[in-house]
Amino acid sequence: MEIRERILELKRKKNVIILGHYYQIPEIQDISDYVGDSLALAQQAAQTDKSIILFCGVHFMGETAKILNPDKKVIIPDLNAGCSLADSCPYDEFKKFKDNYPDHIVISYINCSAEIKTLSDIICTSGNALQIVNSLPKDQKIIFAPDKNLGGYINRMTGRNMVLYHGSCEVHDLLTAEYTLKMKQKYPDHLLIAHPECNDAVLQIADYVGSTQGMIKYVKQSSCKKFLVATENGILHKLQADNPDKEFVVVTQKESCACNDCRHMKLNTMEKVLASLEEEKYEINLDEETIINAKRPIEKMLSLSKQLGLIK
Repeated sequence: MEIRERILELKRKKNVIILGHYYQIPEIQDISDYVGDSLALAQQAAQTDKSIILFCGVHFMGETAKILNPDKKVIIPDLNAGCSLADSCPYDEFKKFKDNYPDHIVISYINCSAEIKTLSDIICTSGNALQIVNSLPKDQKIIFAPDKNLGGYINRMTGRNMVLYHGSCEVHDLLTAEYTLKMKQKYPDHLLIAHPECNDAVLQIADYVGSTQGMIKYVKQSSCKKFLVATENGILHKLQADNPDKEFVVVTQKESCACNDCRHMKLNTMEKVLASLEEEKYEINLDEETIINAKRPIEKMLSLSKQLGLIK
C-alpha cells in the first residue's frame, strides 16, 4: 500500500484530523483535512471534535493546538521542526525586555512559543494584526513581539509607536529591496505581493502586502495574470491550484537561491507523517499552568476577531 493510502486509512481508523500549513510540501497539503495560515488553523484546532490532532507545520503550531485542546492528543511529525522567528525570542530575554515597559500591554504574533504566549495580553496573526491593533485606544502603550518587521509595518500603517522586540523570520528577513527591485525590473508586468514578515524596504515597493491567506485571496480576485511572490515557496501549490491560468515567480535573496524554503517547515515528509500516525508521535505536552496562561491571550484574539468580523 502506498504511503498516501496508508496515511488516509490510519487517519480514518484513529479519528485524526490533519492540519497542514500552506508552507508544507504539496503532498502533505493534499492529504490534510484543512490547509490554512496561522489564524485559520488556530480556529480549526479550537473547533475540532477529532480524538487526535496531527499538526503538519512547526512546533509552536502544535503547542497552540494543544493549548486550545488540552484534553486531546496533539502530535507533530518532527520535533525538530521549529521556527526561526519563535527561536529569536527566548523566554528569559523577552521577560527582561517586557519588564522595561511595565505600563505596556503585550501583543504577540502567534509565531512564538507557548512560554512567550504566557507573557502576552493578546495574540495576533499576520491576517488580523492590523485590525486588532486598530481596535485598541490610540493612547494604549503596546509592546509588539517577536517580529520587528510585522510590528514595523503595523506602526507605519496605523501611525502607532509600538515598542518592537527584535525578532525576525530568517526566510523573509533575507529578502532585500535591492534584489527585489532587480526582479521587478526583470518582470515589469508582474505585481509584487509580499508577506509583512519581510523587511520594510521590501514592503515599501510591494503592490500588495498581506498574510498568506490574504495573498491567496488577492491573487484569486485580481485581473492581473502575473505575480512576483515574496514569501515561502509552499504558497505556490495553493496559488497554482486556484489560478491555473496565472504565472508566479518567487522573489529570492539572489539568483539561483533556494532561500525561500523554510528549513523547519520542510523537515516534515510523507514518511514522517505516516510514522507519526502509526506510533502517535511526537506528542506535544504542556503543563496545566502554561496552558491556562497561554490560552487567555489566544482566546482574546479569537474573541476580538469575531467582534471585528474576521472570523465567524
